[in-house]
Amino acid sequence: MAEFDTIFVEDVEEEHYHADFSMEPVVIRGSGNMTVFGLSNKFDTKFPSALTGRVALEEYKATINRVNSVLRKTLPVNVKWLFCGCLCCCCTLGCSLWPVVCLSRRTRHSIEKVLEWENNHLYQKLGLRWKLNKQACETNSMMEYVLLIEFIPKIPIHRPD
Repeated sequence: MAEFDTIFVEDVEEEHYHADFSMEPVVIRGSGNMTVFGLSNKFDTKFPSALTGRVALEEYKATINRVNSVLRKTLPVNVKWLFCGCLCCCCTLGCSLWPVVCLSRRTRHSIEKVLEWENNHLYQKLGLRWKLNKQACETNSMMEYVLLIEFIPKIPIHRPD
């Protein structure tokens, strides 16, 4: 009778479950010719092979184009303010760079809003999550912003708690 109430935990299934969904996120680096505070002026539209069978090429390109359109609208203004801020930096003791910092933060928030909308309307249903992430550059010790596409593990609804 005591064995009837005993709960046995099967470790083999738990390890198998976590092994299936431990895929590395896809990293999309900036491919533009200009970078302001780590944010490149465009991202490459080349389709990563890790997303084959998970998302359509058209949906992927549409998302990248939306992000690139935000960058195309905001980064030229940021560069102008950066140039003016650098010219006046000595006279203002660095305070002339604050508008560029604020504009750069606004650009990042705009991209994050675009990615949040895309996640809520499309990518969550496909088991993916896009986000803007700061990482170290491959070539030097500087930081850059990249797009990360994470794989969301599926919840096993047919297994008991």
